[in-house]
Amino acid sequence: SDHAAFEAKAALVAHLRAAGHEVLDVGTDGPASVDYPDFGAKGARAVADGRGERGVFLCGSGIGICIAANKVRGIRAAQVYDESSAEMSRRHNDANVACLGARTMPVARLLALVDLFLATPFEGGRHAGRVQKLADLDAAG
Repeated sequence: SDHAAFEAKAALVAHLRAAGHEVLDVGTDGPASVDYPDFGAKGARAVADGRGERGVFLCGSGIGICIAANKVRGIRAAQVYDESSAEMSRRHNDANVACLGARTMPVARLLALVDLFLATPFEGGRHAGRVQKLADLDAAG
């Protein structure tokens, strides 16, 4: 997370650990202003290199950190803002990073959407070829 989501990140980390998830926190360590691209890239690299299976990234809107994460090869970051985006980003797009806005929703809703994102499997099937095309675009640069 960046500074705008520092408090929401603390709640999310506690929630995920209580649910049995291992958490690698690479976000800012305080509320002082920082630049979201730095943390989006740092988190995305952790997912891309296998240190994390999936990522949950937070900033004020969820938009900037999502753009930053998608600049890292191997990342399929999706902005998650409701139940449908949380579910379909996994089911159809095999998103490996969820990006949420700490200033756009209450923390309880953010936690519920993250739970849904993490619980939803990739459907595969006809969607696998489309995800492969995304990987091909990524590899081509």
